[in-house]
Amino acid sequence: MNYSFEYIDVIFLAMVAGFIFLRLRNILGKRTGFEGKIPQQFNEILENTKVSKVEKTNQEFDDRAQKEFLNGAKIAYETIITDFSDNDNKIISSKSLLGKKIYDQFKQALKERNEKGHFAEITFVGINSAIIKEYKRIDKFLEVIVDFTAEVITCIKDKEKKIVSGDPDKIIKIYDTWVFSRDISSKNPDWQLVDILK
Repeated sequence: MNYSFEYIDVIFLAMVAGFIFLRLRNILGKRTGFEGKIPQQFNEILENTKVSKVEKTNQEFDDRAQKEFLNGAKIAYETIITDFSDNDNKIISSKSLLGKKIYDQFKQALKERNEKGHFAEITFVGINSAIIKEYKRIDKFLEVIVDFTAEVITCIKDKEKKIVSGDPDKIIKIYDTWVFSRDISSKNPDWQLVDILK
């Protein structure tokens, strides 16, 4: 009699375990064979995301960015040329706008002018045009070549204030091609003049 009760208990426990297993299977689901694999539509989404990132990089200097750049470049152009007219090495005030190579060249030119006892008078009349000739990315730097056409009044005088060259009453047109550069990986938005092309 005791054996029959033990047998019934075992069957009852097996039924309870089976019931619990079925309930868990319904709640948690079952393996379908897709674990660890990415469906095709997700692969397509990932590929499209990669393309979007590339397009964003290529668009880092779009029309809006170019317009903002030219506005700043015009201000830098006038500032640098005006500073170069002073006889007291005021070009140092424009140091943040200049790459090391250009800064050293400007400083040397000012030094030589001072040694001769000359000083320049430059009146900036205005910029007629500023056109982006070319731009390219070199590693993490973006370089932009700009053609400037401007009008200035310029003359160089000696210690006795006699005119050595130029005309203080004549407006002349000047043509410059400047190269600006910026580290696009940096949070610093400032551009620098890094070269002046002949």
